[in-house]
Amino acid sequence: MNDYVFAPPERVSVKVLETKKRFAVNRVFCVGRNYAEHAIEMGFHPNCDKPFYFTKSPSAVIASGSRICYPEATDNFHHEMELVIAIGYGGSKILPDRALSHIFGYACGLDMTRRDLQISLRERGYPWCISKDIDNGAVIGSIRPANMTGHPSKGRIWLSVNDQIRQDSNINQLMWSVPEIVSDLSKFYHLSPGDLIYSGTPSGVGAVLPGDLIQGEIEEVGSISLRIDLR
Repeated sequence: MNDYVFAPPERVSVKVLETKKRFAVNRVFCVGRNYAEHAIEMGFHPNCDKPFYFTKSPSAVIASGSRICYPEATDNFHHEMELVIAIGYGGSKILPDRALSHIFGYACGLDMTRRDLQISLRERGYPWCISKDIDNGAVIGSIRPANMTGHPSKGRIWLSVNDQIRQDSNINQLMWSVPEIVSDLSKFYHLSPGDLIYSGTPSGVGAVLPGDLIQGEIEEVGSISLRIDLR
C-alpha cells in the first residue's frame, strides 16, 4: 500500500570515484567568505573571528558535466569554485584533532550564486538564502575517498570560463581549515553521514552567461565542469 499522496523524489546521491557505490546526500552546508582575498573582493574585511554558514537544499545538488538553464530572477549569475568535504561518520562537538576521522572524502564543487539578488537582499537587511539555494546550484564532481587522497591541506584550486582562468589559488589559503570547519559546524548540528560541506571560494568570482563552459580542478582531488544554457 502506498502511504504517500505522490511518489517521493529519488534520493540525491553523488558518484564515488572508482566504485559503483554512491554517496547518499543528507544536507548541504556552505562556509561563507573563507578566503581572505574573496572577502575583500566582496567588500568585507576578512573575518578571522569564527566561520559562518548557509545551507542549500539537497535537491540543488547536480553532477559535474551537467547542463543547466540560466536561472530566473537574476542578471548576474556567478561561479564559486570550492573544495567539498563529504562526511562519512557522524558526531557533534567534534574536537579539531578528531575531525578528519569523520570525513569520507573530498570533491570539487560549484556554489552557483544569484549575486545581484544576494547584494540587494543583504543591503536591505533581509536573509539572502534564495540567492544561494538555487535549483541546480550545488554542482559537485565525483567524491574521492580519503583513503585514496589522504586529507589535502594544500593544492591548487582553479576555475576557467571558456578556457579563460578566473579563479586561481591554493586550498592552503582557507582561513578556516577543514578540521576547524568540521569541528565548528558540529557545535551547531549533529553531523551525519551524507552531509556535504562546501568550504568556501577563493577570489576571482564572476558572472557567467548562456553558452559558457565552466571548468575547474583541485589538485589531487578532481575536476568539475558545467555548461550554462538559455533560460
